[in-house]
Amino acid sequence: MKLLVVGGGGREHAICAALRREGPDAAIFCAPGNPGTASLATNLPIPADAIDQIAAAVRHHAIDLTIVGPEQPLALGLADRLEAEGHRVFGPTAAAARIEASKAFAKDVMAAAGVPTASSRTFTDLDPALAWVAAHAEPLVVKASGLAAGKGAVVCATRAEAADAVQAMFSGSLGAAGDEVLVESFLEGEELSVFAICNGTDLVLLPSAQDHKRIFEGDRGPNTGGMGAYAPVALATEELLDRARREVLLPTLAELSRRGAPFRGILYAGLMIAPNGSLSVVEFNCRLGDPETQVVLPLLAGGFTAACAAAAAGTTLPTLRTTRDAAVTTVLAARGYPETPEKGAAISIPDDLDRRVTVYHAGTRTDADGTLRVNGGRVLTVTAVASSFAEAQRLSREAAELIQFEGKQYRRDIGWREAARLRA
Repeated sequence: MKLLVVGGGGREHAICAALRREGPDAAIFCAPGNPGTASLATNLPIPADAIDQIAAAVRHHAIDLTIVGPEQPLALGLADRLEAEGHRVFGPTAAAARIEASKAFAKDVMAAAGVPTASSRTFTDLDPALAWVAAHAEPLVVKASGLAAGKGAVVCATRAEAADAVQAMFSGSLGAAGDEVLVESFLEGEELSVFAICNGTDLVLLPSAQDHKRIFEGDRGPNTGGMGAYAPVALATEELLDRARREVLLPTLAELSRRGAPFRGILYAGLMIAPNGSLSVVEFNCRLGDPETQVVLPLLAGGFTAACAAAAAGTTLPTLRTTRDAAVTTVLAARGYPETPEKGAAISIPDDLDRRVTVYHAGTRTDADGTLRVNGGRVLTVTAVASSFAEAQRLSREAAELIQFEGKQYRRDIGWREAARLRA
């Protein structure tokens, strides 16, 4: 089987690793890939959003299935292009990808489908948004409607902070993503990442995960694309996941189909679980999360490749097999991340890390002499898989300490909520 993974981050490295585990003899390509994927696949020097070049590569290499990692190529219509040329692709069409590409569209879909979510208003002009903020209770959440690389949501403790966030977005701080802005009521509770492989009408669930968005320990500082994650999450009981399936995922799939945009790919629901057990959707994504992929896929014992192929074909989804292990990943970020990450520092990864630890490359490059260097904001994700959460947490943290590059920053408290649950 010939497989192409589109993207070049830690998520795509983890996808390539999962495909290779299930298909030792498969021909795997990755566009553009990174130094980590190069050990598992043939890297193709094609940007993830270069639709014409990717389509040409699919034809040239006779790819059987293309798996799209990032949201941008999906929003640009990569799946539409490949499907129109008769190729199988795991990832939604541009119309279905609007569930992430436009938060305003996602809110409209949820309202029509009866999916629980925070009350909100959408604005395209500054003054009405500021007037709405001034008249509503604190705290508030301000979101850019468009794609903002995981940095488009600002939790504001006061109306003054919300007004500042609105003004910044309309002033172009997030580019075109902030041309349309949502202001939401604040949801109390604990967040949970739920991932569903969908064939347009039905779904199978991957293990649940919990991400850590804030840059500093204790969930302080600005939002990032994600500083670490763990899976599975004790909060995600079978009963809660069944409710998420019935109350959130299946109604959303049905509404998208009703609108002529059946969803085939990964539908991510970021849920807020309130203290009373009720659930609400914080956001939808049209792809696997990063860094959640790096803890979710290592817990699969089989079935991922077959499920992706079935979803792409719109046929019956197979059962996913999971282990009983736990996984924790710690993101190593560059100095200055998330605002102005510094690139170029040399990276040293010890050869004798614990065998239960995998280092996924995210923002790295290799010099001609073989020196590995920082090439992005999130540089590496250090994933440990162990029989217990506590052991996986310890292994990930200790390995993160051993890897060296100038300016390295990371959180040492990934999974702190789970650790507190276990101590209670």
